[in-house]
Amino acid sequence: MPDLNLIQQVIILALPLLLAITLHEVAHGWVALRCGDTTAKAQGRLTLNPLRHIDPIGTVLVPLLLWLVPMLLQVPGGFIFGWAKPVPVNYGRLRQPKRDMALVALAGPVSNFLMALGWALAALAGQVLHGALPWLGAPLLLMGIAGVRVNVMLCVLNLVPIPPLDGSRALAGMLPNRAGQIMAQIEPYGLVILVVLLMSGVLNLMPIVNTISHFILTLFFS
Repeated sequence: MPDLNLIQQVIILALPLLLAITLHEVAHGWVALRCGDTTAKAQGRLTLNPLRHIDPIGTVLVPLLLWLVPMLLQVPGGFIFGWAKPVPVNYGRLRQPKRDMALVALAGPVSNFLMALGWALAALAGQVLHGALPWLGAPLLLMGIAGVRVNVMLCVLNLVPIPPLDGSRALAGMLPNRAGQIMAQIEPYGLVILVVLLMSGVLNLMPIVNTISHFILTLFFS
């Protein structure tokens, strides 16, 4: 984000990031409810209040460090990721547990993709308003572009089939039960595996994120 100081960048990123995480989790719970599981609703997790979904470490500390450290060290930034409090899903309450768990898992990334489209529309509105109302148009344009990138990043990351990411749960719903059991055994180590792959550059998702983000923005700005 050129010509913005640290505080301005935080302001631009805050709303897209909070909405991306909140609606991602609500989408999981909403689809689970539609499939017969009322657990998330009973625990008050079908809410747009971000405080009910924020994990202090995964939602705040980890993304902030991954964003700030490269900036302060003046080195190229890597892939920024984080996590929220998982929405509780009772596998046994789903009408068709295996199929429905895959649908619940996919709901999060799908919600992020739809939000990316919504933020692209906001960016377009910001560009239109920029001439007449620059005080509103310029921030909206920057926030919209940031919203596209944040949501595409979360969508792509969560589709990686490494437990506990959504992609692994969706894949488990499509594969034989034995494969699902193997993924369950890997899950306690999944986050460590993911961090190592991302930090080492073995798993480089940025070209995919950049390509999809560019495609979405081109659709609205062409």
